[in-house]
Amino acid sequence: MIIVIFKLLGSLALLMFGMKSMSEALQKMAGPQLRHVLGTMTTNRFTGICTGMFVTAAVQSSTATTLMTVSFVNAGLLTLMQAISVIMGAHIGTTVTAWIMSLGFSFNINDFTYLAFFIGIILIYIKRRRIVGDFLFGIAFLFLGLSTLKVTGADAVTGEYAEAVQSFFATFNTHTFGNSLLFLIMGTVLTLCVQSSAAIMAITMTLCLTGVLHIEQGIMLVLGENIGTTITSNIAALKANVQARRAAFAHMSINVVGVIWVMILLKPFFHGVCNLVGFNPDMPSTDPQFPLKASVTLAAFHSAFNISNTLLLIWFVPYIERFVCWAIKPKPSVSNEDEDFRLKFISGGILSTAELSILEARKEINNYAERTNKMFQLVRDLLETTEDKAFNALFTRIEKYEGISDRMEIEIANYLNEVLDGRLSTETKAKIRAMLREGTEIESIGDSCYNLARSMQHRRRAKSEFTEAQIEHIHQMFELTNTALDQMQRVLATGSVKDALISSNIELEINNYRADLKNQNFDDVGEGLYNYQAGVFYLDIINECEKLGDYVINVVEARTGTKKKN
Repeated sequence: MIIVIFKLLGSLALLMFGMKSMSEALQKMAGPQLRHVLGTMTTNRFTGICTGMFVTAAVQSSTATTLMTVSFVNAGLLTLMQAISVIMGAHIGTTVTAWIMSLGFSFNINDFTYLAFFIGIILIYIKRRRIVGDFLFGIAFLFLGLSTLKVTGADAVTGEYAEAVQSFFATFNTHTFGNSLLFLIMGTVLTLCVQSSAAIMAITMTLCLTGVLHIEQGIMLVLGENIGTTITSNIAALKANVQARRAAFAHMSINVVGVIWVMILLKPFFHGVCNLVGFNPDMPSTDPQFPLKASVTLAAFHSAFNISNTLLLIWFVPYIERFVCWAIKPKPSVSNEDEDFRLKFISGGILSTAELSILEARKEINNYAERTNKMFQLVRDLLETTEDKAFNALFTRIEKYEGISDRMEIEIANYLNEVLDGRLSTETKAKIRAMLREGTEIESIGDSCYNLARSMQHRRRAKSEFTEAQIEHIHQMFELTNTALDQMQRVLATGSVKDALISSNIELEINNYRADLKNQNFDDVGEGLYNYQAGVFYLDIINECEKLGDYVINVVEARTGTKKKN
């Protein structure tokens, strides 16, 4: 019995690994295109459903689509109503997985499995075809897991412990509401624990195909799986913004409502599916046609449930939106939100699909740059502040921003390093390394802003005064630096090489202006227009602005992949 249990667990592991490998390979092949499709093809609820169906069928993972949708809502790229329609489409798209499993259970797929392994290993060693090889390996592991599960399940119900196994499940095969509810809860809990509705679907098919579990209890497990799979997105959205949490809650609400109305109409609904596929619920499990008919019936019920639920609830999307908005209310607003340390778009823990996690990191880096720009505006205000109390209060705010900047860089870098540990395409790895460099350089901009504030504080404590000409020059340098920061944010948002060239020209202006002011400073000190100490504080500010300009251009180069001209 221990050997049988280990075989069952091992076959489930093969199945889950195969699904994960296949899904990741598909996302590597189509990740950027899928992000574009999801972000643009959701103009109304009907196109949203089609988009959700397409993306889920393409990546073979409704969890991936749902988590991607939640992250888009968190990043402000999708409205809540658009997200609800995409999630409904994902419910239909995920039914393809059940049909794939039904295919694997219907006949001996092992011959094709080993062929897929052989072709896959050849393609993996061909660099340009490695992703296709990973996909074939995923398919092969999936079907190997299914066939092993099928054989092991049959051994369990025909071997030494057959009578004990059959008598255990026989106690639940009476068609009572209590037993149905038990299997519904069991399907939900098992899916929540395993975090894979595909694995529980495979177990359900195995139990039904061997005749151990009646088909009607099997469909209750299927309904439970539909609820259990929604909890993943709710867990992922716990640390996201209120709209993302609402999208995840809508995902769960849609399936819960669907399960409720299907249970009310269970008998006619189930018999309708049986008539559609030509299956007799009273067919004996010894019938040669039983395994094929039972697996097709479970897959058909899964499809019929999700399609019917979507067609029914699509007309109630505005009401679903109102309900989740009523159920999940925003937290009270906090004053000085920009001075509270929190990541706005990275919602804690990487997405299950690493290829798509970079979207959140990209938005977070753009947000990081905006915060740093605000810090520079505070530095500009500090130059104009004359009253001691106001000066000290403003300097304290800049210190707080500098601390936030350091922590944001660490949090973003940790997140990107987690993503980098995943199975990624070469192109995506290069993007993540560039984003790590962007974060480092933006943190250096924050350090420069703090250094500027400290230079002003030292000058104030030394009671050294600037002349009107010095102040005017500093203002002009600040204006050039501010233009460089604004242009950097445009480049971060667009990734445009044309915008990067504009940044290079601004940086050249900053360098030339610094050189002019440095030469003029020596002449002015020599002529006695101001003392040497004032000249030191003055040049500290000018030189720090020039360094800040260098950090800006480093960010631009990392974002666009361009190099600064000497």
